[in-house]
Amino acid sequence: MAAEVTPLEQVRVPVAPSALTADQKYWASFSSQLLLPSQNSAPIINIYSSSASQYKSASSVTPTSSYIAITTSQRIQLLSPQTLKQVKSITRGGTNSSPYHSAQVRRDGRICILGTDSGQVQTYDTNSRAILKQWDEHKQPVWVTKWHPKDLIGAMSCSDDGTVRLWDLPSEASTWKGYGHRDYVRCGTFLGDGNLIATGSYDQTIRVWDPRIDGGNSEGNTSSRATVMQFKLKAPVEAILALPGGNTLVGAAGEKIAVLDLVAGRPLHSMQNHQKTITSLAVASHVAGIKYPSPVLSLDVVTAGPQKEDRHLCVGTQSGLLSIRTRLTESVMKARKEKEKEMTALMEGKIDEYDQRQQKKKGRGWEKRLRGTKDYIGEGADIIIDGDAGRKRGKKGATWDVALRKLQYGLALDLAVNSGDNIGILTVLTALVHRSALKTALSDRDSHTLKPILKWLNKHIMNMQFIRLKADTAMLVLELYAERIGENLEFDEQIKELHNKVRQSCEVAQSCLGTLGMISLLEADGGSDR
Repeated sequence: MAAEVTPLEQVRVPVAPSALTADQKYWASFSSQLLLPSQNSAPIINIYSSSASQYKSASSVTPTSSYIAITTSQRIQLLSPQTLKQVKSITRGGTNSSPYHSAQVRRDGRICILGTDSGQVQTYDTNSRAILKQWDEHKQPVWVTKWHPKDLIGAMSCSDDGTVRLWDLPSEASTWKGYGHRDYVRCGTFLGDGNLIATGSYDQTIRVWDPRIDGGNSEGNTSSRATVMQFKLKAPVEAILALPGGNTLVGAAGEKIAVLDLVAGRPLHSMQNHQKTITSLAVASHVAGIKYPSPVLSLDVVTAGPQKEDRHLCVGTQSGLLSIRTRLTESVMKARKEKEKEMTALMEGKIDEYDQRQQKKKGRGWEKRLRGTKDYIGEGADIIIDGDAGRKRGKKGATWDVALRKLQYGLALDLAVNSGDNIGILTVLTALVHRSALKTALSDRDSHTLKPILKWLNKHIMNMQFIRLKADTAMLVLELYAERIGENLEFDEQIKELHNKVRQSCEVAQSCLGTLGMISLLEADGGSDR
């Protein structure tokens, strides 16, 4: 019984490492940055976005407007996330006016709450820019003001006076006070549905508060019963961030980031990549490192869409520049790539070929739909198209594989080269070398049958993959047909091009050898020093 003939196994080309990681490719999809200078180059100390997707699951209230709030000195700018242009501005001038430190627009887009350097907490109507409420209980600058995640009239504030306070919009005074921090309170946030509060202080602690418990009655009360959890860090806490779910808290202390498990009440791990103090935290879908020319004071990632995808990366700097990088949608990226292909074809004089390819793509749309239909029955059942009819037949083997089995080596090489399949060509050449039949396959050719082989060699000779196989093939061609140089102009041009490509490869190899020699000397010197 004869053994079954199996198809020739194709060679495997080693996969080169990707030039960019998945995270780098993701952040490369962000467009070039838009730079917006602040008035009088004032540092941008706070950025906060209130987008519709942010609060979709937090409340039944649907935002009517969304803003990116930018805080600079005595001015609050409200930018549109769609156009990135200023739509509102809140400014209070005069000698007695106090710089703003924080701003957040309520999720319905109607009211903005602010914290000032004088200790005041103010709320503004975003349409009329009129002051709706002003509280003066804090004795020192207020660096944090945030709206309750569910209650439209609830808010919180944190101050350099060491206190944390909750506010009710109709009330004339704070509804809850938290005492316990022994230094400036520079960051704070609601946790989960807003029943708990987390704050960070320059006393190197992060406290978790339960406002349903009395927070203390005097500034001297440092053992408040409302503190349900406390974490001690190694540096002043500049920023904290509650991760989605409300069970994990991230705190920035010095140049380190601490990840805290609120369920177990213990730190999970610490991260350190920055060289200087971390001033702001935000949640992003991927990890990236981006360098800015000036110290970064504030940042936020603006999300959009039902999947809450990253849309804008907003960064505020000490120099007063607001940097906004926008992530391009998939459709925009496809259109941009297609435009680049069109411009390349235009520059190379191949615009007619490009137009023909585009017309073919458009024409194939209906064909693809019909192929994907198992049984398409036309009106009155006059036309029946079986989309899977051709798939029931077995897969036909490569034609060059059949020629190899019949020992037709020259034909097998021609079929592989004419197919344009690089893997197939390398597979055939490898098989011919193993069978000592490469010379037979290349012999008795004229300039017409040699042309595709030389063209393939010229295209791929500088690729280092399978370089030995390509070099042996080129050497054999020259050995067999060197005497024909000068007889055919087209053949001479191909040989000249091959010569230039090989010379360029040799120059690159020579440079690499020189570099390798220098590295060897350095390694030798290092070994002698030790």
